Amino acid sequence: MSGSLLALIIAAGLVLLFWALAWGCYALAFRRYQHKKTLTVFSEARYGRFAPMLRAGQAYYHSLAFEEAEIASFDGLRLRARLCAVEEGKPLLLLFHGWRSSAARDFGCVLEFYRAQGFGLVLVDQRAHSESGGKAISFGVHERRDCLAWARWAEERFHPSAVYLDGISMGAATVLMASEFDLPASVRGIIADCGYTSPRDILCKVIRQCHLPVTPVYFLVRLGARVFGRFDPEAASAARALEKCRVPVLFIHGEADDFVPCDMSRENCAHCAAPKALVTVPGADHGFSYLVDREGVEAALKRFFRETNG
Repeated sequence: MSGSLLALIIAAGLVLLFWALAWGCYALAFRRYQHKKTLTVFSEARYGRFAPMLRAGQAYYHSLAFEEAEIASFDGLRLRARLCAVEEGKPLLLLFHGWRSSAARDFGCVLEFYRAQGFGLVLVDQRAHSESGGKAISFGVHERRDCLAWARWAEERFHPSAVYLDGISMGAATVLMASEFDLPASVRGIIADCGYTSPRDILCKVIRQCHLPVTPVYFLVRLGARVFGRFDPEAASAARALEKCRVPVLFIHGEADDFVPCDMSRENCAHCAAPKALVTVPGADHGFSYLVDREGVEAALKRFFRETNG
């Protein structure tokens, strides 16, 4: 075998390895995937003292009567949601779940409280999750436009007295990124529980947490997103969007969150140009603020609704 042929084979192998790594990064972070057991099984071994609360929330969710709703996304996907107690002129909560999760898992425990406050509920399946279409999860880049579409649909369809955009984790980043748009007049506020500052920031944080070198790995992650997912993780940022925000925002975050650091909500809050409030919960891990301090979070939510729904 000649030296030039060997060099060509090695070069081709390196190119294939490069693209295989980019695909692997895309598949790990962005490709559609939901593990049914993770979404529906709440064992003490994993969730400790919160397991019974999570199971009770799941049971409450399944006790509700839902209607199905469907809209088209800006890029032609079929987006689905479930409606509960939604009526003409009634205040609405639009709920956006987190990464590879579901509305039942992320909001089951708070739904009874929300219904007691008189809200109709719109539980959205984010793109590339559950019943909604799509193959790529874009960490809020495309989802923010889906959020805007749902808000416009809700206003046109039901003429609600008020609409609140409520998200947890990636769902929180979604609703915060949507704040830069011209939201419908009925949108009175945004609730963001443990949202990150930007896709880039949270991806780099996870890379560091895995003890990997940030620069080359993030390059491959971003390349995979752009080539295989057809989006750029740097095309949107919650912190940047909040500089244009015109509706009040309630930030909630657990101080013991080791996935999305609490400082990300502090930074988002600092960037927010609209009226804002930040509630942090000592000892609460990612997405567990309501379970750790139900009384305190409910008080903050009631105060937020009272002050913004005048």
